[in-house]
Amino acid sequence: MQHSTIFASLMLAACSVSAQPSAPPVEVDTLMSKALAEYPGKETMVIEVTYPPGGGDPVHRHDAHGFIYVLEGSIVMGVRGGEPVTLSAGQAFYEGPDDIHTVGRNASSTEPARFLVFLLKDAGAPILEPAH
Repeated sequence: MQHSTIFASLMLAACSVSAQPSAPPVEVDTLMSKALAEYPGKETMVIEVTYPPGGGDPVHRHDAHGFIYVLEGSIVMGVRGGEPVTLSAGQAFYEGPDDIHTVGRNASSTEPARFLVFLLKDAGAPILEPAH
């Protein structure tokens, strides 16, 4: 799908600049996208992200409300100004539209981690923007 391709391309480009050359790629699949008739100009999107062992994201932001739910494995998440937290299957994390996502990585160097991201965002807006 188009959004997952855009997200994956941005993630790969950012990872190739900031990560080690041998870092495995993050997998991103768009599961659904739905315009919200009650909120003109807004949409929800659900994506599934798989961090390979030792994998993670570069610093970025979502111009969206993001709700993260861990399906398997453990991930470390953090936003600027907050302490990183380690989340296991069944745990959740929130980041707001103004947050800079400074930490997003697999807590394990041997097992993959998989999680869902529910986004509430402006319709047609990118789901990820690189940040510093």
